[in-house]
Amino acid sequence: MPVMPDHWIRQQAQEHGMIEPFVESQKRDGVVSYGLSSYGYDARCSEDFKIFTNVDSAIVDPKAFSPASFVDRTGPVCIIPPNSFALTNTMEYFRIPRDVLVICLGKSTYARCGIIVNVTPLEPEWEGQVTIEISNTTPLPAKIYAGEGICQFLFLKGESPCEISYADKAGKYMGQRGVSLPRM
Repeated sequence: MPVMPDHWIRQQAQEHGMIEPFVESQKRDGVVSYGLSSYGYDARCSEDFKIFTNVDSAIVDPKAFSPASFVDRTGPVCIIPPNSFALTNTMEYFRIPRDVLVICLGKSTYARCGIIVNVTPLEPEWEGQVTIEISNTTPLPAKIYAGEGICQFLFLKGESPCEISYADKAGKYMGQRGVSLPRM
């Protein structure tokens, strides 16, 4: 599975709408970088955040997740409490080709501050805005900047198209916009 280069990502974005909106070159002056890089695409986080709270002493249950476990915040920055996490979504909408699997990695700028990003792989023919989990592993509050880079997506091209894609399975997170909480 080769990692696809910048010119392939650009072509897929421009001709097939793989990434919208698409930033053709990496922006980095005074911001956490975002846009097209040599072998990936650095996505931006939106201004919408769901910050984990345990005010009601809830139990986290992925089969019966309570939205009350979060407080909603909108704005240019998000402060994540110590040893907690927040959810946001990418500003970009992705449409993944049938023969491609996408892996997400956190930005080194945040990782060096103890801020970890987690996203599961984007499966072939999945589309939507990506929900991103941002963990603050430090004992201090952590600041996240909306509209700036939060993670990098790497596009791995399969030897051939898969037999059954995410779209074929009518996956439960297909076409999501905004932050999507766990679903069963």
